[in-house]
Amino acid sequence: MQKHEVKFELDGQEVTIETGRLAKQADGSCLVTCGNNVVLVTVVSSTRETDFDFFPLTVEYSEKFYATGKVPGGYFKREGRPTTEATLNARLIDRPIRPCFPEFYNYETQIVATILSFDGSTAVNSLASIGASAALHISNIPFKGPTAGLQVARIDGKFVINPPIADLEKADMDIFLAGTRNGILMVEGEAKFVSEAEVLEALKYGHEKMSVIFDAQDKLRELNGSPTRRDVVAPVIEETFLKAAQDFLKPKVEAALTIRDKQERYSSLDVAKDEAKTALLESVGDDLKAQREKELSQIFADLKYQVARSMILDKGLRIDGRDTTTVRPITCEVALLPRSHGSGLFTRGETQVLGTVTLGTPDDELTIDALEGNIKKPFFLHYNFPPYSVGETGRMGGQSRREIGHGNLAERALKAVIPNNEKFPYTIRIVSEVFESNGSSSMGTVCSGTLALLDGGVPIKGNVAGIAMGLITDGDRYAVLSDILGDEDHLGDMDFKVAGTREGITALQMDIKIDSLTMEIMETALKQSLAGRIHILEEMEKVIKEPRGQISDYAPRMETIKINPDKVREVIGAGGKVIKGIIEKTGVKINIEDDGTIHIASTEPESTRAAIKMIEDICAEAEVGKVYNGKVVKIADFGAFVEILPNTSGLLHISEIAHERIRNVSDVLKQGDNVDVKVLDVDRSGRIKLSRKVLIEKPAE
Repeated sequence: MQKHEVKFELDGQEVTIETGRLAKQADGSCLVTCGNNVVLVTVVSSTRETDFDFFPLTVEYSEKFYATGKVPGGYFKREGRPTTEATLNARLIDRPIRPCFPEFYNYETQIVATILSFDGSTAVNSLASIGASAALHISNIPFKGPTAGLQVARIDGKFVINPPIADLEKADMDIFLAGTRNGILMVEGEAKFVSEAEVLEALKYGHEKMSVIFDAQDKLRELNGSPTRRDVVAPVIEETFLKAAQDFLKPKVEAALTIRDKQERYSSLDVAKDEAKTALLESVGDDLKAQREKELSQIFADLKYQVARSMILDKGLRIDGRDTTTVRPITCEVALLPRSHGSGLFTRGETQVLGTVTLGTPDDELTIDALEGNIKKPFFLHYNFPPYSVGETGRMGGQSRREIGHGNLAERALKAVIPNNEKFPYTIRIVSEVFESNGSSSMGTVCSGTLALLDGGVPIKGNVAGIAMGLITDGDRYAVLSDILGDEDHLGDMDFKVAGTREGITALQMDIKIDSLTMEIMETALKQSLAGRIHILEEMEKVIKEPRGQISDYAPRMETIKINPDKVREVIGAGGKVIKGIIEKTGVKINIEDDGTIHIASTEPESTRAAIKMIEDICAEAEVGKVYNGKVVKIADFGAFVEILPNTSGLLHISEIAHERIRNVSDVLKQGDNVDVKVLDVDRSGRIKLSRKVLIEKPAE
């Protein structure tokens, strides 16, 4: 295999895609370089067909700490299981390329993106996404590419492609999108209350920038020899059996799909399938029975797909009887849990999610050991999707990629309304418990999270709701569906989740199952989602509209004070002795920042006040003319040193002890005595001059 490379410029950044030098035994291998960022992406697809009725594709995003010159943390000092960020990036690669494989291609396929070098300044997930498409495009694997993935951010009013990580703090829109030449395949992003029109503008801008990426991949395939794609043979079902199965099943499937209750509908479909097996497979010989049973499952799945879609396109009628824009009935509750700092239950149709809020101190911030260094998050969300939520059994423990992805989407949706640390200096953890699921539990998480934040007294910047939009299209006609069911997600062509406030969008995520999506459909979906979002917000606000005036009695009370940064060392003390003493005496939690900001947290207000007084005493500075009750800490021939404030002593000269003449200081004062003194002067060096005699009445002559 010869070495080939192509170069292209992406918004001022030169990108190189190279093949034929590394990992040559893979079906496809590409090294993608941009500046000091280097990513190796390989793809291997088995030559043995599986019995799976789905495409067994796995994507791994492998972060190597040597890429940044770091030694991993932990006891073993080696890379462990994928981080949350790695899992999210793997999903960004997987989601847009999955619909680009033929329908009946069921060969095990694995894509591995390995981060070999990372400069920490710009993200490499775009390079990994481009590399995955390029590796597939130059291989003989059947792939309807090329695809491209890139990040679009709006910074200071201008769109920027794959911007520096440091500049993202100034961005009001940060979207990762992927697509083909025909249109967009996937969207994932967050925003700070931007309009639907502005999001559409960003998507158009990003898609236009992809053309150079497509051209580069086509050129690389041409240089590499354009290998013939593997054949994909669709299963052929005997015409007689196909017609008999369709005639038997179609009326039963049509009847079942008009049942609104999910479990009852599923039960009816199961009965129809069992009846078909009995009626159509009883006379089939053992040598053909397994094949016919597999074919019957395929016919059954195809009928469900066709019937559900034709109901919508031909009659405008959905599975549960709604039209295309109606949102399912919504109920909301708050303050369900007595000890939780905030809780909200959101039910929409057969999707039910409990959101809880826990308030913590800065010590409770989530710390992530990432390639770019340690990252601290004062706000984070955890999403749990137990098997009982869909009426199934399964293993519990650990988080699936789906749970991580849904939780991240909900977290990004709510992040825009979380108050800053100066206004609300708490660590905020939201936990989403999905009790029932029949369509978009992630958007249910956004709604229940908002309810919990309001119930917890968190002064959020606005109320957030989310809605999932679907699509049914036959190429000529299309219908955009508001608030899709799980079946409409499975049988439809799009899952487009949009979250935001009345003022604008805060997060969005889109996946499709067709080869691309036009801007016309995107615009329709965004407009329709706005109406649905406003409706959901109105239903939520019937229960709670504003944050409660106070936080839970069980939440730590946080007080913030500011001291002179030069005094931070004194408050901490040698080896932390002083601060540990304050914590031990008062039982509070204390977090000190280098700029002199101190957060004191406790469930007992008296303890907080006591800790603040102790800190203020340590930081207090002597005032000229003020009287202090001090402690004699040292006796000298020329006077006594009196500690008037913690770690602050002044000189009480022998001449200032009394009106009469004193021969020896020890005749009047002893070490450990308490004495009232007045500050006469503080010189430029900070030396304090004290007097006792000015507080004593002068004796008569």
